[in-house]
Amino acid sequence: MCSNFVSAVVAQSAAPAAQPASDKRWWALALLFLSIAVNLLDRQVLSLMAPLIRDELALSNTQYSYILFFFLFGMTLFQLPAGRFLDRYGVRVGLAAIMVWWSAANGLHALARNVWHFCGFRFLLGAGECGNYSGGIKAISQWFPPRERALAGGIFNSGTVIGAALAPLLIVPIGMNLGWRWTFVVPSALGLLWLIPWLLLYRDRPSAPEAGAGISGAASGLTLARLFSVRQVWGAVLVRAMGGPVSHFYWYWLPEYLKRERAFSMEEIGMTAWAPYLSAGLGNVLGGGLSGALMRRGMEADRARKTAFVLATALASASMLVPWAADSMTALVEISIATAGVAAMAATHIGMLTDLFSEKTLARLTGVTGMGEGLVNMVLMVATGMVVDAFSYTPVFLAAGLMPFLALTSVFVLVRKIERVEL
Repeated sequence: MCSNFVSAVVAQSAAPAAQPASDKRWWALALLFLSIAVNLLDRQVLSLMAPLIRDELALSNTQYSYILFFFLFGMTLFQLPAGRFLDRYGVRVGLAAIMVWWSAANGLHALARNVWHFCGFRFLLGAGECGNYSGGIKAISQWFPPRERALAGGIFNSGTVIGAALAPLLIVPIGMNLGWRWTFVVPSALGLLWLIPWLLLYRDRPSAPEAGAGISGAASGLTLARLFSVRQVWGAVLVRAMGGPVSHFYWYWLPEYLKRERAFSMEEIGMTAWAPYLSAGLGNVLGGGLSGALMRRGMEADRARKTAFVLATALASASMLVPWAADSMTALVEISIATAGVAAMAATHIGMLTDLFSEKTLARLTGVTGMGEGLVNMVLMVATGMVVDAFSYTPVFLAAGLMPFLALTSVFVLVRKIERVEL
């Protein structure tokens, strides 16, 4: 009975599918942008409050890394179920359910009393948040033509860094005045407010190539064995698995690095930590727009995407300079250049995914790439805590600068020519 009800809602959501996208696609993109901004705002609360939480609970870097591990474990474990849910029921229903889940999970953090409470609540948060990215890319493939998808993906993905950039300005004052527990409660309410315009305004729409298929056209018979037998799938997975963890490192460890290594106060973190995230937002938009601009000038998608990947990798390598920065401001500038490069790579990766795979399977494919990223993330987050406790941040920053080169290698060696793959 519940399945029939959800199917009826999905059918109603898909009703306007025959209408041309026109300017409605930008309104859809605006709602997607806000959803992932809320996602990252919720996600950043822990890293911003980590200095206060760690001091109160006497947590080591390694224990802090366990909390991050469980968040990534939840994200990794639920990537494929979330992708299948979105492919079956559509983005409108899927993202609404996901938003309710993660908003509730984020609010539960206010009840945490020890490291294991945080691990459990963080797992639930990761399980809920993982579908936001997949749902956004699926919606972009529905509403935008190929030449606009990298730009749309960049704008969508820039919501992550706008949310992360606003977080220090919003969260730190709440934590300083009301205590760190309230910093989990207040942002959670924003997700529930987002549901109102989303359910009122958004409708699913099949992309042009699959216009006759609708949401039910999802390739339900597509197996993991089939997916992993395709070279381009491995390439797409490794690009995200090598680039994504660098972003996660800056999301989760930047406030800790600034406090412990650069002697920033909480007030200084609140005033300056937004800069690398804002730079990443610019990288998303400019990086996503670059390949689209090249395509409009007549360059084929394969060459345009690869040009953007190369430039993004060069910027991302600035991470390797951070340990030797003469002062804190120089370090922040170098980190900002690196985050812009990693974000540009992520936006180009979104465009590449829509070039390679059809909308019918895109949420599932994105879930597979997210699963690969999550596995690498889990290992590296724990390793980061251990390396910092045993040595310093220097090996971590070196790895952050080298990993984008491995992502770029995956594009040329495994993906090779960026063109549609029939699954």
